[in-house]
Amino acid sequence: MSRLGNLSSPLDSQVPRHIGIIMDGNGRWARRRGHPASFGHRAGVRAIKRVLQACEDFGVHALSIYAFSTENWARPRAEVRALMRLFHETMQREIDEMHQRGVRILVSGRRDELSARMRARIDEAMALTANNKNGVLNVCLNYGGRAEIVDAVRKVIKDGVPESDVDVAAISARMYQPDLPDPDLIIRTAGEHRVSNFLLWQGAYAEMLVTETLWPDFGADDLRAALDDYASRIRRFGARPDSEGSSPLGGEVARSAGGAR
Repeated sequence: MSRLGNLSSPLDSQVPRHIGIIMDGNGRWARRRGHPASFGHRAGVRAIKRVLQACEDFGVHALSIYAFSTENWARPRAEVRALMRLFHETMQREIDEMHQRGVRILVSGRRDELSARMRARIDEAMALTANNKNGVLNVCLNYGGRAEIVDAVRKVIKDGVPESDVDVAAISARMYQPDLPDPDLIIRTAGEHRVSNFLLWQGAYAEMLVTETLWPDFGADDLRAALDDYASRIRRFGARPDSEGSSPLGGEVARSAGGAR
């Protein structure tokens, strides 16, 4: 079993093991209410708590959230400062509850570019929850999919891996969270149809779902609707079945639900 807990549910399960969420729409949500973006970001934190609880209720073991990208530094300085302050406050305020619930906290991204104060808070949260098994919250902070791939390739070179041994497995083993399974489902809120540099390597065969709901309004009912949609899909991973339920590559075609569409 993975040291991250029970992530061994079969690929044909109707419930995804791992969901990634691009949390979009905080700023629009705030502007519609006549408030600055920071107001929306704080509402977005409350949405994270709701969705994490819903994941636990629905049997989703791992949740990756896109909290701050490597490109988000280009936002207005005041907004970036407010976000960093919010991340620090949230980690300080919520960590004990997450630990009591048995949730393991992971933080993915270029942590060395964050402040020493933020790095210390991250290290504390990850160390405290390291042995928890009830679920995983992977916070993608100062994260970019391209940056992660570059960092993994640098590790391959640093480790002196022979060219003939550089393959998918070698690179996957050097990603930020190699023990996490690839996401089965990636959700983007607020209606934008872009992956925005999120989990580019791991999300190669993830199912995608876009909802018009702004992130601060997203909750358990929205997640349930996304899971219902996921359960109606057949996942072929590039293969084409020669008959219902069988693959020309042999064995069962990985799917989310039994019936063909």
